[in-house]
Amino acid sequence: MTVTKHRTAATGMMLVSISLAAAQTGERGIVPEDVIQARPAASAAVPVKAKPQYAPLDPQMVATLRRSPAASEIGVTIWRLRPAAAADTGARILVQEASQTAEWTPVRVSSTTRLDAGDRVRLTLESPQRGYLYVIDRERYASGEHGTPYLIFPTERTRNGDNKVMAGKLIDIPAQSDQPNFFTLRRSRPDQAEEELTILLAPQPLEGIAIGPGALALPEDRVSAWEKQWGGSKPEVFELSGGTGRAWTQAEQNAAADGTRLLTQDDPPPQTVYRVAAKPGAPMAVQVRLRYGPR
Repeated sequence: MTVTKHRTAATGMMLVSISLAAAQTGERGIVPEDVIQARPAASAAVPVKAKPQYAPLDPQMVATLRRSPAASEIGVTIWRLRPAAAADTGARILVQEASQTAEWTPVRVSSTTRLDAGDRVRLTLESPQRGYLYVIDRERYASGEHGTPYLIFPTERTRNGDNKVMAGKLIDIPAQSDQPNFFTLRRSRPDQAEEELTILLAPQPLEGIAIGPGALALPEDRVSAWEKQWGGSKPEVFELSGGTGRAWTQAEQNAAADGTRLLTQDDPPPQTVYRVAAKPGAPMAVQVRLRYGPR
């Protein structure tokens, strides 16, 4: 991802309740009751909507991790930008291009979507509990080798370094006011397979990190230690049923714009949920992969 000296990013978290098994997969899906209920209540004047349903990417993994004594989740939405169309009714993002401003529409994609070089992408994250969010980006190559890890969120350029999260608050990466306010995916070398984002959520600020105006290179051994200590076992991953292809909404735009507007229980949920074995309130780490398609 061309984080050209402007590496800025972000993400969040949620607790999820899982429905009982269904005939074919052994899992009918999950309902993000805890994440939704942690948000402010919707207005009584708003009609009650059906609860969103999630499907596990790996039902066998779900059957294993459900036996964990405690678990925590992170909610992540990956957006791919396309030029805005006259028929679009949702929110749009303004992109400065040369001497003019263009309108683009962010559209949800699955965590398994193969992305192309040149795609413009954004991320949003949400946590139902208070904490401090960190996002680390590094390149991963076909051999399994990694590039240098960079802390891309928080930075002083985004929210003046404020990385606190709470229920209903969305974190945009990059922020809507950043320039550029999207990531452009580009391979740094022909065998790059993906951008690997490590998302950390901690109850207190991490020690030994002095953020600056841009991305901060981190020691590989420190990042590996965080992942090992807080990542637990391989996470469960759930996708919102029927979520891919949905456009950015005004509610999501407003909730991520300055942090003063919170999502309510009736607003759109995250597209992807990552669940790891960890006690609520304990530090946690998950990896989000932006995979390149075949050349």
